[in-house]
Amino acid sequence: MSAIILDGKKTAAGVRENIKEKVAQLQKEGKPVPGLAVVIVGDNPASKVYVGQKEKACNAAGFNSILHRLPGNTTQQELLELVEELNCDPKVHGILVQLPLPSQIDSDRVISSIVPEKDVDGFHPSNIGRLATGLPCIHPCTPKGIIYLLEEYGIEMEGKNAVILGRSNIVGKPVAHMLMDRNATVTICHSRTKDIAFYTKNADIVIAAVGRPRFLTAEMVKDGAVVVDVGINRLEEGLVGDVDFEGLKEKVSFITPVPGGVGPMTIAMLLLNTYQQYSEE
Repeated sequence: MSAIILDGKKTAAGVRENIKEKVAQLQKEGKPVPGLAVVIVGDNPASKVYVGQKEKACNAAGFNSILHRLPGNTTQQELLELVEELNCDPKVHGILVQLPLPSQIDSDRVISSIVPEKDVDGFHPSNIGRLATGLPCIHPCTPKGIIYLLEEYGIEMEGKNAVILGRSNIVGKPVAHMLMDRNATVTICHSRTKDIAFYTKNADIVIAAVGRPRFLTAEMVKDGAVVVDVGINRLEEGLVGDVDFEGLKEKVSFITPVPGGVGPMTIAMLLLNTYQQYSEE
């Protein structure tokens, strides 16, 4: 058996093309287009790459892309004042403050200062709380991309055993809630879990988000499982995920590659979140 590749690059391109067509129609009708404001503070190299990708995707979709580059010594108050300006700007439908922020700034305070309906990252405590209680909200981009990809390939989640490796607020916890909303039975494993393989061997779906290169091996999964790799680890030979792709691809039924799996879906969902907030106005 050879696994079907969950092609995030192809799926994300379809999402982006669909949004682009809708925005082109808005422009044709002389209507305003969705606006996304991205704020980056300092010179973190990885952040600059991510922000560049997001800006490029925004422009390609026809969005009004607003980029604020602030120096590394920006104060918390200065950043909060900028966020408040964006909160009040009717041309801005989504606000994203790129993390991590410099040490003098309280990230939680900044995220909480974004009005929930413009929090297209889905990190505001109000959105996280609504997600946890099953209420309508903006879903965080990476978990939303994972679920979108599973649904696109017709992978059944109801009644399945889903194991998540990693309990972060960005991926692990929110994707657990989204899987439970689809009636999966969910287990979260983390750094204090004893015998992780005990759980993964019984899983129908494994989502790996631990930040450890090739952590999940073939011996840890059952035949025919679905494996989603969220990891991005930079090694000398290039980018690798949290999953031993080569070892698993002949054993599982579906698997995401790295790169080209979850990564492109994250940016596509950022655009989709922004468009959806624009549409709800």
